[in-house]
Amino acid sequence: MGAPLKERNRQEFKRYKEDVQSEGKSFFPYAMYHDTVMSFAVVIVIIGLACIWYYSAEGTEAGILGPWYTEEADPGTTQFVPRPDWFFYFLFYLLRIFKWPESVILGTVGIPTILLILLLSVPFYDRRPERRMGRRPVALVAAILVVISMGVLTWKGATAKEALGSEIIGQGLPEEWAEAQGFADNEPALAGARLFAQSGCLTCHTYMGEGSANLGAPELTDVGASDRGADYFKAYISNPARFGNDVMISYSYLGDENLEKLAAFLNASKGTGGG
Repeated sequence: MGAPLKERNRQEFKRYKEDVQSEGKSFFPYAMYHDTVMSFAVVIVIIGLACIWYYSAEGTEAGILGPWYTEEADPGTTQFVPRPDWFFYFLFYLLRIFKWPESVILGTVGIPTILLILLLSVPFYDRRPERRMGRRPVALVAAILVVISMGVLTWKGATAKEALGSEIIGQGLPEEWAEAQGFADNEPALAGARLFAQSGCLTCHTYMGEGSANLGAPELTDVGASDRGADYFKAYISNPARFGNDVMISYSYLGDENLEKLAAFLNASKGTGGG
């Protein structure tokens, strides 16, 4: 009895494949049903993971899937370094590979856009009926390379270390800067170096090998060699837009005294050995 049943199923499946090949497969109800079931399964998994995360954790106390938050938000902090959501980590790390301004547009807009256009165009330029991966080596290799590349970039972006002011000060780097730059006896400039580290300036600027070069922000190790004076630097960081810089924020909120310290530090930064 089992053999005739298998043969009948085989014949029915063969007839079904012939009908699909000759008449096609209607979107409703077949494809719509499959998409609905799969979407429902994905939603159920997401809800389940959210419930496990929420009910197994309590505030900063980690549960099965981690804590609600690692620490309470501090609106007055100067140590926070903004980072994107995890699914943008691969683009985030591209900013470290493609430097401003020469190639950052290519890395952040050009390459992802080109790849997305190629992906959306697949149904139009690849019309072959062959679906077995073994007979599509180019597509298979391309897909594997894309997955590996995004995985590596996501991991690198997730583990990338940012220069936090507390770490810079804890390592005594402002004092090392002052010694190397020749302003160790200049107390306002030394205080400005500490403030420079605390205020998040190293998020966009680099100074003697520390920090990150982002958004076209210049290297400041020898910025004082221009001899523009402390008054110029104070005016600049108070209102960068006045000097045509619409990217850098104003640091006027630090107050006049702190601005003078930062200006003294920048003016004293004339390169290793004091210029």
